[in-house]
Amino acid sequence: MSIFPKISLRLEVENYLKEGFMNKEVVSAFGKQEAERKFETLLNRLSHPPSFTTVRVNTYLASVQCVKNLLFDELQKQFNGLSVPILQHPDLQDVLLIPVIGPRKNIKKQQCEAIVGTQCGNAVLRGAHVYIPGIVSASKFMKAGDVVSVYSDIEGKCKKGAKEFDGTKVFLGNGISQLSRKEIFNGLPELKGIGIRMTEPVYLSLSFDNVLPSYLFLQNLPSAVVTHVLDPQPGEKILDLCAAPGGKTTHIAALMHDQGEVIALDKLSNKVKKIKQNALLLGLNSIKAFCFDGTKALKLDMVKDTEGEPPFLAESFDRILLDAPCSGMGQRPNMACSWTLKEMTSYQPLQRKLFSVAVRLLKPGGVLVYSTCTITLAENEEQVAWALTAFPCLQLQPQEPQIGGEGMMGAGLSVEQLQQLQRFDPSVAPLWDMDVDSLREARVEDMIRLANKDCIGFFIAKFVKYKGIRKDP
Repeated sequence: MSIFPKISLRLEVENYLKEGFMNKEVVSAFGKQEAERKFETLLNRLSHPPSFTTVRVNTYLASVQCVKNLLFDELQKQFNGLSVPILQHPDLQDVLLIPVIGPRKNIKKQQCEAIVGTQCGNAVLRGAHVYIPGIVSASKFMKAGDVVSVYSDIEGKCKKGAKEFDGTKVFLGNGISQLSRKEIFNGLPELKGIGIRMTEPVYLSLSFDNVLPSYLFLQNLPSAVVTHVLDPQPGEKILDLCAAPGGKTTHIAALMHDQGEVIALDKLSNKVKKIKQNALLLGLNSIKAFCFDGTKALKLDMVKDTEGEPPFLAESFDRILLDAPCSGMGQRPNMACSWTLKEMTSYQPLQRKLFSVAVRLLKPGGVLVYSTCTITLAENEEQVAWALTAFPCLQLQPQEPQIGGEGMMGAGLSVEQLQQLQRFDPSVAPLWDMDVDSLREARVEDMIRLANKDCIGFFIAKFVKYKGIRKDP
């Protein structure tokens, strides 16, 4: 059931997205009415959280069954004994799925209110508590220990420190304030802990704050699929060109049994620090992370010997993952995006620069996987069409596992080429009210099917580089 309004976008951005989803090829194949229905459904799904929380088990340190048992104990503790299953994904053996209970409609709203920013509100809908920096406003009488109703300011119009707010807000559930209003807004910047501990969220998800940190990595389902599609092998040299925060990097190393070399690049030092922290936490030693701009990762001269550090010589890597910077329009839940059209369309040139570098760095016979967490045609299928034209040495490859749907029409790709892509499209998933009774009656295969569809918007393309020029079918 839909309980939130559709994602709030600038009109120019919504029209741009609509133009992509209602392009001539799509309308010709499905009809204008069906194309428009799918687009409106997509906008609605984006504002709601996926039906499952997905975690990846660090199989380098522990077995999936062992972690599943530990996680079940944690779930029982957090959910006060509620009977909620933990499912192992049949096609992704290192992935566990935990159903999200909700939306819960009978939560009593309190007189005492707290308003949080959109990003904080999105995190709450995925199981997080409210951290102090996310609190924008609180009732003037709020004290530590009060039961508080938490709302998301989806239009960003609430003033910091306001005592009341009558603008557009979305109810996220109730929690217990850990601090008084005065303590929260006393001007001390070092306050960073939990401000409101959620006790009755509209969507009940397992909180992963310090839960089995060496054994689990919280990751959206398609993000775990990407690394399996890359299929890293022990002993190989692999590049993760845009690696932060390191979820896919550490997954690559784990699938290689920590044997080989995984190079992770990101141009922001704080993000590289996070990659190193995650590698250390997960006990993975094959990862080398560098603060470096991926667009400059190709070594153009032989004057300076960098000894394993970027930039790298051409044809240095067996496999490359380009999880490209993107508009992020597939992320869920996302109730509002204030980006301009200029911001939305700014990623395609950067993605092409990175892709061009990746092709040069890849060995003949090597595998390049391109992925984004966005839904736009320009950043996905259009990039594939461009790549196949710009680099005759590249050949699209079938993907394994194939969990998402095929690519979207509109970029001039053939039917066979579209079938070799994976597009995770939230519009194809039904909005399923999940409660304990429905979980008890649901079949495992039906829940897996729902988890495969009701996830974030995502895109994956897999290429192989040949020595000569490919022969298209």
